[in-house]
Amino acid sequence: MGLPGHRRTSSHKRRRASHFALSKPSITTDKAGRTHLMHRAAPGATEYNGIKIHVKGSERKLAKALAKTKPKHDQDHEGHDHKNEEKMPKPKTRAKKA
Repeated sequence: MGLPGHRRTSSHKRRRASHFALSKPSITTDKAGRTHLMHRAAPGATEYNGIKIHVKGSERKLAKALAKTKPKHDQDHEGHDHKNEEKMPKPKTRAKKA
């Protein structure tokens, strides 16, 4: 079994650990005033560095988000309500034997 060859001094540990420091993220603003990381398009931006960009599936994501804002109950039951109906208890189910 090997043994450590030399003692690691405190100055050597500090010199080695000097590279572990974290740096602040470089944040910038675009023409619209949105903040984002440098060299990346801002969230919701339509252009970057003067070039129009298109995010794949953005229309589909927008449609899904709009569908979630409308209550589901209103979509399924248009024209009538269920306020005066009695609630039926759920039927009990048995576990199948193997």
